[in-house]
Amino acid sequence: MAGSLALLPLTAACTAGEDDDAARSRPVRTAGAVVTAAPDAGVVAPAKVEVIAGPTGCKARIRVEAAELRQGVCHTEKSDYVITTFPEARFQQVWLESAAMYGGRYLVGSRWVVSAEPKTLETFRLRLGGTIEQLGGGDPAADPSAS
Repeated sequence: MAGSLALLPLTAACTAGEDDDAARSRPVRTAGAVVTAAPDAGVVAPAKVEVIAGPTGCKARIRVEAAELRQGVCHTEKSDYVITTFPEARFQQVWLESAAMYGGRYLVGSRWVVSAEPKTLETFRLRLGGTIEQLGGGDPAADPSAS
């Protein structure tokens, strides 16, 4: 079993005739989790806020430094956003459950989350990997920033 898991990255990397960018940004399911390659950044968990901020064009200002998470704020000409990282997956899960009561879309990676305007999330997904998730029962069509 361990041998087959070790070969997974090698077989996933060998794609014949596929567009490299499309292959790198495609989510891969392993053991129930979604793992998406970070095409430009190579972001690997546990990434630091500063590592995630780099490919987005920001030098993050850390606003929370706690045992459960680190959070940095980014201000750029195009967007303002928040990057949150977690030392353990269970802390990320609690954070996502709490954020669900506010609703909205988030870019979710392995032990990191980016909170930004929906139009910015897709650009960041291409740079960082992860998946865009709609949290809460909110209707995306009712989101005034979606239009």
